[in-house]
Amino acid sequence: MEEIEAVLQQITQGVYVVGVADGEKTHAFTAAWVMQVSFSAVLLAISINPEHHSYQLLKKGGVCSINVLSRDQSNIAAHYGQSGIKDKMSVGTWAAAITGAPVLQESLAYFDCKVSHEVSAGDHQLVVCEVLEARKINVGDAMLYSDTGDMDNSEKLY
Repeated sequence: MEEIEAVLQQITQGVYVVGVADGEKTHAFTAAWVMQVSFSAVLLAISINPEHHSYQLLKKGGVCSINVLSRDQSNIAAHYGQSGIKDKMSVGTWAAAITGAPVLQESLAYFDCKVSHEVSAGDHQLVVCEVLEARKINVGDAMLYSDTGDMDNSEKLY
């Protein structure tokens, strides 16, 4: 399994904070499993653990933002990668996108999305989202999953 984990680290993936909303209720989580899956319509897929609080809000509210982190934002990635924090939205400045999804103003860029559909994928759900708006809001280099080391404790899952 160590070899599989080492090789999986070579798959190029960014690091994102996904903001979700159901009316006034907001939450966010760190995600590395995000990818474009269509040009027309522009669709992105997010892999999320269905046991997490964010998934429940995403499912009910049907909207999210995908916020691209910069290489110097490992503290933000670590914060939103934790569960059980009472005031999860306390790190960063948040503003509502057109859909109402929370957008992290310190991110490099964001995608404002509405949920299209989802598919079961092992211990996660693939949530396919249609991009309604996308904007660059800051300058920098995007954080890669390989930059995070074992921040997510994935070593224990293999």
